[in-house]
Amino acid sequence: MSLAVFERAAISDELERSGPDRPTLCDGWSTRDLLAHLLVRERQPWAAPGILVPALAPVTERAMHGYADTPWQDMIDELRGGPPPWSPYRVGKVDEFANGAEFFVHHEDVRRGEPGWKPRDPDPERDAELWSLLSRMSRVLFRRSPVGLVVRRPNGTQQVVRTGPGLVTLVGEPAELVLHAFGRDAARVEIEGAPADVEAYRSAARGL
Repeated sequence: MSLAVFERAAISDELERSGPDRPTLCDGWSTRDLLAHLLVRERQPWAAPGILVPALAPVTERAMHGYADTPWQDMIDELRGGPPPWSPYRVGKVDEFANGAEFFVHHEDVRRGEPGWKPRDPDPERDAELWSLLSRMSRVLFRRSPVGLVVRRPNGTQQVVRTGPGLVTLVGEPAELVLHAFGRDAARVEIEGAPADVEAYRSAARGL
């Protein structure tokens, strides 16, 4: 089972438990807002570019607002049921590569949106996919780092993300490293390096 398939089911379960009004790690978004975002992205691709292009954000916001009166369970059922036939995410490889990170990160946005959260238990298959995801995406996700960067698991396995002046090492489980890479503060990652390098990295990360 791919990460995308697993996390689609997992976030659907989490949303059922949380209800529509719970805060998330996405600033200003409730769980309803987050789910509307996921549905627009997958089911209304013509309205989704505003997710990335600020000038088109009003189009996406209007599409998300269209779910304001949709029953909560209906929204969850749509997500759980997968993309419609016209969606590019219907293609297995597109779903696998585009939705794995999307669903995982947003699942944690729901789980960690309130104090008292705990990381999920380790899962070798999930963690392997997340580690592979880091290998594919880390150069883009950490592109603004002004210093050399390495990511390392607690077991010692590591990846060199970028070379450059200075060096910072990010240490954590794959799930925590992925969340940190996507700009989430609610992630258990240790940042190792010379104080000046760590400060340079933190300053750049705040602008990511």
